[in-house]
Amino acid sequence: MKSQTYTELRERIRPLFKAKMRDEKLPDELEDSLCHAYLSLADWVHRHKSGGKPLLLGVNGAQGSGKSTLCSFLQMILTEAYGYKIAGFSIDDIYLTRTGRERLGREVHPLLVTRGVPGTHDVDLGLQIIQALFNPEGGPVNIPAFDKAQDDRRPKAEWKMLEGPVDMVIFEGWCVGAIPQTEAELIEPINELEREEDSDGVWRAYVNDQLHNTYPKLFNQMDHLIMLKVPNMESVYQWRCLQEQKLAEKTAFTGDESLIMNAEALKRFIMHYERITRHTLAEMPSRADLTLYLDNNHQFINLSIP
Repeated sequence: MKSQTYTELRERIRPLFKAKMRDEKLPDELEDSLCHAYLSLADWVHRHKSGGKPLLLGVNGAQGSGKSTLCSFLQMILTEAYGYKIAGFSIDDIYLTRTGRERLGREVHPLLVTRGVPGTHDVDLGLQIIQALFNPEGGPVNIPAFDKAQDDRRPKAEWKMLEGPVDMVIFEGWCVGAIPQTEAELIEPINELEREEDSDGVWRAYVNDQLHNTYPKLFNQMDHLIMLKVPNMESVYQWRCLQEQKLAEKTAFTGDESLIMNAEALKRFIMHYERITRHTLAEMPSRADLTLYLDNNHQFINLSIP
């Protein structure tokens, strides 16, 4: 990005960028570093957009890594500075309903009642959304909404509506782009949850099979994959705690706080994600199109393009 172009783009987005920083409750002193990082990232995406062909960009990042914030800034810059029409949605938006997960819990394994792992999403619904957003004939596209406080999909009347066709879809999630492990890697449990509640390995084998046979239908649609790499699992726990605190603050004004997780419940919840998170942290940087490295203070420290 040439300096003059960079300066022009920065000035163009500056008011919106500052407003979004306030919305995200980010300190003013981070404006320069974040603006540089996000403008550079947007420029990279722009350079990989091939003419009139729509682009599906995948963004992977562990729980609490800041995927939603990154995608929100990226969408704003690509829209404002480059004029793209962009749709964004999360793999969380296509969680199975509570009823659907309870059925899996009865028929396959009780741990599948807990949302999050591969097997607890509606992959076909995700494919339908992407195809509808890229349909050149256009039209309204309903994007499901999931209420994490209620642990269930919201009624269809509360889904957001986007107008297609779009130039680009930004698809984010903690397991977006994840690949399965070998059978040998599945044998030993890696935490207390697996040892005590999946001692025979049925749950983790089912999840791994989903990554092998079902999720590639969705992940293979992606043109490029960005990884937001956290330092370690301890950071995941700490940052996910912050997310839960924010959720608790919102819920305090709306009513039901019964589904907000305390520290012990959150620790158990994260154990559901741990196997795939560790595997992804180890292997994805070598194959992601672009990797953004975070330090323990949640700041960008490096960017790697293989």
